[in-house]
Amino acid sequence: MTLVHDLTDMLESKRQEITDWMNTKRQQVPIPIYGSVDIRDAGWKIGVVDANHFPAGFNNVSNDDKPALAELLSNHIHREYSDCSWVHLYPESHTRNKGYIENISALKELLLLGGFKCTVGSLEFEDIGHLMGLSGPLKIDHVESKNLEGKDVLVIDGAIPDLVLLNNDLTDGLIDGIADLSVSPPPSMGWHRRRKSQHYQVLQGYVDEISEILGIDSWFLMPKWFVSKDKCLDKEACRIELAAEVDTFLESLQEKYESLGIERKPVVFIKNDRGTYG
Repeated sequence: MTLVHDLTDMLESKRQEITDWMNTKRQQVPIPIYGSVDIRDAGWKIGVVDANHFPAGFNNVSNDDKPALAELLSNHIHREYSDCSWVHLYPESHTRNKGYIENISALKELLLLGGFKCTVGSLEFEDIGHLMGLSGPLKIDHVESKNLEGKDVLVIDGAIPDLVLLNNDLTDGLIDGIADLSVSPPPSMGWHRRRKSQHYQVLQGYVDEISEILGIDSWFLMPKWFVSKDKCLDKEACRIELAAEVDTFLESLQEKYESLGIERKPVVFIKNDRGTYG
């Protein structure tokens, strides 16, 4: 038996209350066009360990699911940008990662299926006409950054798109040419600014609320975490200090395990507070 199995009946009995709660939250905060989360299930505990605001993996969508997903994308775009007919997809620069390129090809296919004109390209792909994915080549359109009538814009093959859809996590900072364009997700969600600890602070409040609805300890739905500030791991003194903090944290986790009768040793994962690969 696992926590997910044990919660099944409870979730079903609280379905309407949970639905109402989620609808209320959707009215309070802007919902991004897409995203994904990494979930870990230990059997006795399940929780989100990472949130991706510029997700890949669209190439894993089955053919049967593509029409429904294309409709959802189309509905979201038209709800936020009612006059949009042309979406420019701005990808990462993973030119050698065929899996990622296939993801972009699949996302383009979904946008075309949703009724949009869709172009693909970035300022870094200046001399590249196409990229090779798993199933074949992906056309790369010519992209320029220009200042037109005092506005910074991206020009794609001589024209300006209605919407720039970012599939680039902006680790290195903002992209030239998007300051005065409609852009989704918001560039402020890029890794040049966002922190994982900020996400966890916000997430904790939501998990506490949903746990109260379910009548369970929020510990079962949320990893414990802490921020170790001002560390340079190239310095031995910082590594020693971090190790001591981790030991203290592990002791507190072990106490919780023992109180719940969990016969396992807790583990800690150390992650950079920003960046895709941290």
